[in-house]
Amino acid sequence: MVFAGLLAAGLSFTPAAWAGDQAQGNRHWVATWQGSPQGFDPLFASLLPVQPSYNNQTLREIVHISIGGPKIRLRLTNSYGTQSLAIGAVHVARATEGSTIRGSTDRTVTFGGEGGIAIPPGAVAVSDPLDLSVPALADLAVSIYVPQHTGPATQHSLGLQTSYVTSGDATGAAGFPLGSATTILTRPFLSNVEVLGVSRAVSVVTLGDSITDGYNSTLDADARWPDQLARVLVTAYGNKVGVSNAGISANRVLNDAVGPNALARFDRDVLTQAGVRYVTVLEGINDLRFSVAIAANQEVSAQQVIGGYRQLIARAHERGLAIYGCTLTPFKGADYYSEAVEAKRGAINAFIRSSGEFDAVIDFDQVVRDPQDPLAILPAYDSGDHLHPSDAGYAAMGTSIDPALFRPTEEQD
Repeated sequence: MVFAGLLAAGLSFTPAAWAGDQAQGNRHWVATWQGSPQGFDPLFASLLPVQPSYNNQTLREIVHISIGGPKIRLRLTNSYGTQSLAIGAVHVARATEGSTIRGSTDRTVTFGGEGGIAIPPGAVAVSDPLDLSVPALADLAVSIYVPQHTGPATQHSLGLQTSYVTSGDATGAAGFPLGSATTILTRPFLSNVEVLGVSRAVSVVTLGDSITDGYNSTLDADARWPDQLARVLVTAYGNKVGVSNAGISANRVLNDAVGPNALARFDRDVLTQAGVRYVTVLEGINDLRFSVAIAANQEVSAQQVIGGYRQLIARAHERGLAIYGCTLTPFKGADYYSEAVEAKRGAINAFIRSSGEFDAVIDFDQVVRDPQDPLAILPAYDSGDHLHPSDAGYAAMGTSIDPALFRPTEEQD
């Protein structure tokens, strides 16, 4: 196992998210899946297309959850919308192959008892609880019908999962016939899936950039390191510890790139996640790399990134969360690598390992580096760009973590 700096004795983590347990018979909502919302960012206009829009179409998004429960609810987002987002109908079902669903599990989603809702610009809509029992590690199909032009869609850009779009209201369809649907690899409008968790169930939020987002992992394989961690935790604790992936590719700690910077999105993507008790932070490499060529006017020092970490630590502790630092992984041979940037990475990793300011350390650098060349990723773990791990590298990261770091609370059901 590759962690150090165990929780300091005497720390007590009792998030406010559990305050409503009694209203649900000692159950509470727990985040089981997340797709952090993004808008269009001009910094990467040459690399990422303009946000798409939809009109009189149904989007069937396939999501792979972590823990299960007897009820679920959804959060839909119009965080970056420029106009009110009309939602005409939403269904949820267990997914099978492609766009098909298990018909017996199909459920209509409501919002305040209504089948649709208008979401104002910048807002989020939380659905009513839905009686659909789902097992851990299940695939769900969330079908969203938008009856009119949406304007630029709020979405999570790197879905790494094939989803489907067809014309009209097909939310209750058993499947989308071949030729009638197009495929997308993004996550429009859907930001969260929550389950009604057992008493004192908790969630881990993995805050990060493209390495947490799973960039270069295999499409439709759920091979990101948080997916691997979810499997470890389900094996260890059953439905007691969910994983909510808050990775955004090209994200930075201190400056916007793709998605708002980590300090700006910490409340939305971490602190407000249902049942959150733990947060991991694997972010900072883009703060160093991008200043070399992409955003030279935003060069930052190692100490500035560390200052950003200290802000995250303070805010997590204020809310009673345990926060774990993940060492930045090697990237020798990748774009924008330099000795100066490497020196900053080394200083940041030294802080993460030895300062004692994080509640624990997850040493991903040690897991994936090449013993013969520690500044580079082990070839077997390299996806080919010398920065992002392969499926094998992501698996090594996720399975290296000791599940004892993410224990549910002492009360057992």
